[in-house]
Amino acid sequence: MNLRVSILISLSFIVGIGVLFAILTRPPVAPEQEVYVNGVVLTMDAENTIAEAVLIRGGQIEAVGSSEALLSQVDDDTVIVDLRGRALIPGFVDAHGHFPGSGQTVFSVDLNSPPIGSVTKMGELIEGLSDFAKVRTDGWVVGHGYDDTLLAEKRHPTRDDLDQVSTERPVAIVHVSGHLAVVNTVALKILGIDESTPDPAGGVIVRDPLSADGRRPNGVLEETAARSVWQYTLDLGVMDGVRMTTQAAAEYLAVGVTTASAGGMPTTVAKLLGFLSRLNQFPQRVALFPLFEEVGEPLLSGELALDAFAGARVSVPRVKIIADGSIQGYTGYLSEPYYVPFKGDPAYRGYPSVKREDLFRQVAGLYENRIQVAIHCNGDASIDDGLDAIEAAMKQHPWPEARPLIIHAQMTRLDQIQRMAALGVTPSFFSAHTYYWGDRHAAIFMGPERAANMSPARWALDAGVRFSSHLDTPVTPMLPLQAIWSQVNRESTSGVVIGPNQRIDRLSALRAVTIDAAWQVFMDDQIGSIEPGKRADLVVLSDNPLSAENIRSIKVDRTVIDGATVYSRL
Repeated sequence: MNLRVSILISLSFIVGIGVLFAILTRPPVAPEQEVYVNGVVLTMDAENTIAEAVLIRGGQIEAVGSSEALLSQVDDDTVIVDLRGRALIPGFVDAHGHFPGSGQTVFSVDLNSPPIGSVTKMGELIEGLSDFAKVRTDGWVVGHGYDDTLLAEKRHPTRDDLDQVSTERPVAIVHVSGHLAVVNTVALKILGIDESTPDPAGGVIVRDPLSADGRRPNGVLEETAARSVWQYTLDLGVMDGVRMTTQAAAEYLAVGVTTASAGGMPTTVAKLLGFLSRLNQFPQRVALFPLFEEVGEPLLSGELALDAFAGARVSVPRVKIIADGSIQGYTGYLSEPYYVPFKGDPAYRGYPSVKREDLFRQVAGLYENRIQVAIHCNGDASIDDGLDAIEAAMKQHPWPEARPLIIHAQMTRLDQIQRMAALGVTPSFFSAHTYYWGDRHAAIFMGPERAANMSPARWALDAGVRFSSHLDTPVTPMLPLQAIWSQVNRESTSGVVIGPNQRIDRLSALRAVTIDAAWQVFMDDQIGSIEPGKRADLVVLSDNPLSAENIRSIKVDRTVIDGATVYSRL
């Protein structure tokens, strides 16, 4: 048997197994006709209509109205669901996150501090990694979610700390922001980083100032330097990829997320999603944003098309450019210095991950090729660069339908909101920042005045700027009701209100995780609201989010995709 024949037989075997696997994991089938009655149906249509009942046929919404009217249209085979006064809303749309990243616990140990995790000391971090290394005995020892500002030592771990875990295996941990990583000595050697290695463009290899020449890498890698670790920590086998994705999918379904976001995913994971979707490994729709630094040039040259990453329920509406870093990582790019000086430097303002001239070229190239863009900008100086690049691209290559997106838009100023309105730019706010980091933004990173206007949804609402709200999962847990609660209340973990003037009403906050999020990923003609002709992606809630005393205490009782129940709590 020659090699060609052998390869063809192997491929045929793999395809055959894949087809069988897809059949065995076929998603739940929707009833031919189903009606939900006696509820509070928050449609999220243009008029914010509230109804009582919804009729579904073949996975599509056929009618919305009163219970009496829709019950008159059913037959003996119709499945009737009595909501008993509960709320029925459109399925939650994750405007920006990193699906299936929340499932990374299958190959990475959780190092989060309260309120997300339990790590509070460096010793606990090292112990957690060491214990995990005994369970996962091969390859890299990986951890995620550590927060230097919540450790008792108030510092990042170093290579020397991680060498306590292993001096033989590579160890890497990712900061809670996702914008920094720390590696041990073995990992530094694998990455080819030593005293002579220059900082990469848009990143920093942090040095030990007390070393002999002040050049010894201390293991902390910022921005583009940290992303060099991904090719190793995310080099997953098929089974890890399947386990990660199915775990994340289950977590999302349990909180009502029917459309997930995979923003800026490394190419290896991006390709995996389309494949696993075709094998029915997750029922959600996924909006995938490939990372420009990996796929941008082939896209602009025509060697690659976005459709190469699509498959089954995975669509690819945008490409993501990471223009700056994280405020809590001191890598967000600001127009004014950080409140508490970084490493004693009162002039430090962070830095861009992409040079201004490169950002202009990249955005213009995407506009020329009619590829929608999402630009990650946290600091206001980065937002200035992003808006400048969008405006320049609009002039060069007019494209009114582009809907350019600014991701996070955390420290957006009022004048920038007004500029977004003029340019037709839409932001997606990481609204739960006020809860998870609000206290530290006020005391450490931004100071009370700037922190009060972080994620400025009220300014956007007043200016007529359409926006969404997201959780950046796995940076924070996937809890859409937390995102709504945070936009309405803006309370920190200590109970302090961070900027009461930026609070918004419940209905607007609910639209920001349903129809407005769907609009940002160009799916608003299919999902995001409960209207005839749209897909029946729905969530049954235990209480009405417009009137419940505590939004965060509401439970998801049922999640429905294309009319099929894919999660039920009761």
